[in-house]
Amino acid sequence: MNRQETKKVDILCIGGANVDWKIQALKPLAHGTSNPALSMKSRGGVARNIAENAGRIGLNTALLAYVGADSEGEWLLQKTKNFVDVSPTEIIQGKPTGTYTAVLDDDGEMAIALADMTIYNEVQKCFFETNMHYIKSAKMILIDMNFPAEVIAQVINSCKKTDIPVCIATVSAPKTAKLPASLDGVTWLIANQKEAEALSKIKITSEGDFYRAAELILKKGVEKVVITRQEKGLIYFTRNGEAGAIVPPSIPVVEVTGAGDSLIAGILFGYLKGLSTEDACKIGITCSMITLQTCETVNPELNQQLLQKGFQKYFSKGVSC
Repeated sequence: MNRQETKKVDILCIGGANVDWKIQALKPLAHGTSNPALSMKSRGGVARNIAENAGRIGLNTALLAYVGADSEGEWLLQKTKNFVDVSPTEIIQGKPTGTYTAVLDDDGEMAIALADMTIYNEVQKCFFETNMHYIKSAKMILIDMNFPAEVIAQVINSCKKTDIPVCIATVSAPKTAKLPASLDGVTWLIANQKEAEALSKIKITSEGDFYRAAELILKKGVEKVVITRQEKGLIYFTRNGEAGAIVPPSIPVVEVTGAGDSLIAGILFGYLKGLSTEDACKIGITCSMITLQTCETVNPELNQQLLQKGFQKYFSKGVSC
């Protein structure tokens, strides 16, 4: 596709597209010995997961990622393209597609995760110039922390200059170090507690600490900060003074992998539909709750109708999607 033919999209997701391996222990984990377990292969990568979730709930979404010229990369794109325009994604010769292996305990909670993302070392310095037409074609940019710091900074600066909203998915606490010191131009930053601690440089030990951390992140230039709190939902804090906590109802959890990615997709869906910060966050929590009830990283049953039904069930009122 040449630059003149680039399609307009609601969200361009830039970052990780990986094969996920989930290995769940059947009994309490015992370290230093063999544990009986079940394993499952699924499509993954934060940017890719967000793109598929967003596509499933009705947004026109594209993915700019790197995959290897191997069977895993081919499988990953085949499983993604029904919901996402994968034409911006580059296929890299001689490098394996990224993999993410999560070891889950017998309750479905993550015990440890291992990520092989060496393919992202192949991102070229000319990446920004090569892909600028894709960035300019999007209503919003989502970027995770799998690409080099230089590229992340370039994308943020470009979006600031062209007034394109940008959302940062922090991925992990160590990867937040890739963010520039100034986050001026970032519309949304969505992080978990550990990632928020790394960004704010404070330890979160109380309810008030979540808001303090969010306020410190806002001072870096972000417009809207969301910090997730596992089963306690999330808090949000914005530059214009909006603040609140949303605690979801208790539900049976099959396992947690992918819930944060679906949360981000739901929040951005609500934002692009013109909803308030609070309602956008409630849409995000609804998406995450749908994901928590499947062993898949992306719930294969997720669609806009299921989202609307879930929102009405969990939050007792309808929001037009």
